[in-house]
Amino acid sequence: MWSDNETTEDLLGFKVHADLIKEVIKDDSLLPITIGVFGDWGSGKSSILKIASEQLNQLDDGTFVLYFNGWLFEGYDDAKAALLESIIKEFDENQTFGANVKGKAKKLLKSVNWMRVLGLGFKKVALPTASAYLTGGVSLIPYLAEQFGNLQAEDIAEKLQGEKTEEFLKSLLKDKETEDKSMLVREFRDGFAELIEESKIKKLVVVIDDLDRCTPDRIIENLEAIKLFLNVEKTAFVIGADPRIVRHAIQYRFKPNHDGGDNDRIVDDYLEKLIQVPYYLPKLSDSEVETYISLLIAKRDLVDTSFQKVLEVFYTFRNSNRYSVFGLSNLKGHLETNDFEKLSLGLSSIPSLAPIITQSLYGNPRQIKRFLNTFTLRKRLADIAKISGFDEAVLAKLMILEYSELPLFKQLYDWQISQEGQPLEVKELEEYCKEGTNIEKKEQLEKDYSNWARDKLIKWISVDPKLQDIDLRDYFWISRDQISSSILGASLVPPIVKTLFNKLNQDGLPATASKNIIRTEVKSLGESELNHFLIFSNSMLKKNKEQKRLYDIFHYLIEESVDGAETNYQDALENITVRNVEPAVGNGLKRINASESFRSFLNNFFKDNKSPASKAYNLK
Repeated sequence: MWSDNETTEDLLGFKVHADLIKEVIKDDSLLPITIGVFGDWGSGKSSILKIASEQLNQLDDGTFVLYFNGWLFEGYDDAKAALLESIIKEFDENQTFGANVKGKAKKLLKSVNWMRVLGLGFKKVALPTASAYLTGGVSLIPYLAEQFGNLQAEDIAEKLQGEKTEEFLKSLLKDKETEDKSMLVREFRDGFAELIEESKIKKLVVVIDDLDRCTPDRIIENLEAIKLFLNVEKTAFVIGADPRIVRHAIQYRFKPNHDGGDNDRIVDDYLEKLIQVPYYLPKLSDSEVETYISLLIAKRDLVDTSFQKVLEVFYTFRNSNRYSVFGLSNLKGHLETNDFEKLSLGLSSIPSLAPIITQSLYGNPRQIKRFLNTFTLRKRLADIAKISGFDEAVLAKLMILEYSELPLFKQLYDWQISQEGQPLEVKELEEYCKEGTNIEKKEQLEKDYSNWARDKLIKWISVDPKLQDIDLRDYFWISRDQISSSILGASLVPPIVKTLFNKLNQDGLPATASKNIIRTEVKSLGESELNHFLIFSNSMLKKNKEQKRLYDIFHYLIEESVDGAETNYQDALENITVRNVEPAVGNGLKRINASESFRSFLNNFFKDNKSPASKAYNLK
């Protein structure tokens, strides 16, 4: 099994990206600078930031590196101030700096706390502050109580929840030197520059990871904190995030309309001013996926000392060859005989498994690792159950269908369970999809199996091993815990999927705006993310079958011809009683343009003509 945590162990050949970040930061003429390391969920951003941080820490040139996880500030009343405070505390608590540095740090901490107080004039900020304190979270209230000895923390929390929050905060500030927040910001920036000068460090590098896991408000607060340092000499910020999530947070702050235009320009301008160097991580190629899987299995099967030898050989190989697969043949002569033979057993099936895995996981390291963890568990179960004739390539192929097309995986389960594990439908599908199949057979495929006629499914059907002569019962027995859910149900949903779903799931959002979001954002998702989106929408509808908006989302997806929308909607409806469906849903389904097979399903779904939704659907 493999951990999902970020690591400085480079199994992806990503050290080259970390080296580039290091070289940019080493160039004093480019400072101050902010670098955005951009990539999708699970693309390896965190590992690159860890490797870069470790390399920068090893420089003997006065570089001071601070590493923060932006998600850790999610529970603070003011994430902006919390980040500033965390940076300053690193100076205050570092034993290598003298008393003058500590004194300046303590003064800056007071400035940050008063910026927080001044920021509490809005009830939407004050209430969370009070709530955080009362529920045991991180809050500014203890600091206020310390500053004003005549007030108890509980009294302050109570007043922050009252009607006169702003008046109360101004009364606290009236005897202070300033109520001007902009002056505090200028003082902070000047004070921080003095702090760096006093500390004698040559440059400060602040690495912020997992920004895209935060809520939109927290993302903006972190970005606003970074803006305070944009003109401070000798500083570099490195931010790891999915740029689509960051763009959504900026849009959320500026409350744009849904037609793009000037609002897109606002988002672009904001990012361009904040991020001087955007760096987009490439997705893994087929050969890199095969190499990554090989190294993961080597890490699992070998002791640490032997695996370190594997890494040494890999790094040497990658320095001279960036394009070829690194596998078992490259390790011959570098490992002890026992280790090589042990690894041979684990890696023997990789060449056949890799194309299947690559086809549906699209070069995403996190998804590959999660897939392999589930695959390993099921393979072990097959060993323990002593299943004879077990072929792990068949298991991998079926799991790919489960991962990428859950409704069709369930359909295949239904076919095989009623035909003693060898469904005729599979034989027909494989005949239709044979290489060199004529146009008539392809047209027949469209007619008989329209849900299976998409290009990626034809590729899945065509790839070895073929399934028509295999008893599938044992393979589905191993996967029986997933028949009612999915592999995805056990893994994290990509943040961009949740963000887009929440963006669509707004009561009162006009149809034109909804369709525009689907056209411009949902349809621009990669195939894997789109699959996550559809399965997530499917599961939300099953859980909340009374919410009309969730049906509307699927109607818009179908009208915009989103691949897989009909299949997932049908799967959801099959788990919903027609009596629970509102008449407006039936009426809406009557109007949408649907395929012949989906229309046939709908006619059967609403055939009772007694429920309100059925009457609405069947009304001429």
